[in-house]
Amino acid sequence: MKKGLNTICVHSGEVEDKVYKGAVSPMYLSTAYAYDGLETSIYPRYFNSPNQHMLAEKVAELEHAESALIFGSGMAAITTAMLSILKSGDHVILQNQIYGGTRNFIIEECEQYGIHYDFVDVNNLEKLKSALKPETKLIYIETPSNPLLEITDMAGVTKFAKTHNVLTMADNTFASPINQTPIDFGVDIVIHSATKYLGGHSDITAGAVASSKAIMKKVFSKAKNFGGSLADQTVWLLERSMKTLNLRVTQQTINAQDMAEYLENSDYVDRVYYPGLKSHPQHELAKAQMHGFGGMLSFDLNDKCDVKKFFDGLKLIKNVLSLGGVESTVLSPEKTSHSLLTPEERKAQGIKSNLVRFSVGIEDTKDLKRDLQMAFASSLNTK
Repeated sequence: MKKGLNTICVHSGEVEDKVYKGAVSPMYLSTAYAYDGLETSIYPRYFNSPNQHMLAEKVAELEHAESALIFGSGMAAITTAMLSILKSGDHVILQNQIYGGTRNFIIEECEQYGIHYDFVDVNNLEKLKSALKPETKLIYIETPSNPLLEITDMAGVTKFAKTHNVLTMADNTFASPINQTPIDFGVDIVIHSATKYLGGHSDITAGAVASSKAIMKKVFSKAKNFGGSLADQTVWLLERSMKTLNLRVTQQTINAQDMAEYLENSDYVDRVYYPGLKSHPQHELAKAQMHGFGGMLSFDLNDKCDVKKFFDGLKLIKNVLSLGGVESTVLSPEKTSHSLLTPEERKAQGIKSNLVRFSVGIEDTKDLKRDLQMAFASSLNTK
């Protein structure tokens, strides 16, 4: 019988306490273990400590993958996975709207590796066809995207990719495996910044990669050379945090829907970007491939409001970097996650100076609405 999500979150990937029979996984802090042969010996830099191994099992099961690895950060996961697939002379297609850190890696680092790239609208089949080259080895997507919650047609992209013998990789950070499982739509490799929803308490930096055993063998080969394994104290914290993943993300998703509807009817907001709204241009696509619409949304303040005054006026909602925690947070993508893009690139992506990214937490939404309303009132432009 198939296990439910809460059961997987709580019990999958537990380390059994065989000595004291404790209810939670023991933490293994040793960096030196007995030699039992090269294939079976534990060496934490090789991602195979008891805690690392079991947490990887939990992530793999949640993502419907055969195997997974846990990394020291989301960018460690992304870069290691990409460079496991791509070599000098290869070509990668990336969707236009992705996390700024991923875009920076591609633009700033790929040239020295001899890797070529193109950013395209991957939902446009003709543009995908135009970008495809004989040396294309990977199509990289992020859905929902950061920060405008663009939805990528995963089934459409993977069908195209498989026709041309190209692998696909999806950043599933915004949705989490609770709301979306890309492998079910044909995606080959799934990436997470586990700092966000998997950790969920703004106190962990980690990443994850999940895929088939064959692909993960390549990822592991590159990972042990690059480093990037996660310390077991943090692995243990992440495993503990993931026990409540379904509970947290489910409530964040409920709250985000409520807040999106509130903001869509606000006199201080021009537009809300949330796939759960019927006004979202890809609402039906999101319904078809997501179990829930997630806890992230963005909105454009209208010209009644001064952006800085709005941020300063918030008391409960924090203006901080990162996302996915139990506490609600906001930030300006123009100033933070996408600050290294040129003004022209931001304009092309629709990222404006009045755009606010909102990571909705688990608080009571009546309190979040009250906080926003006070911030709106305090941000009014005066002549």
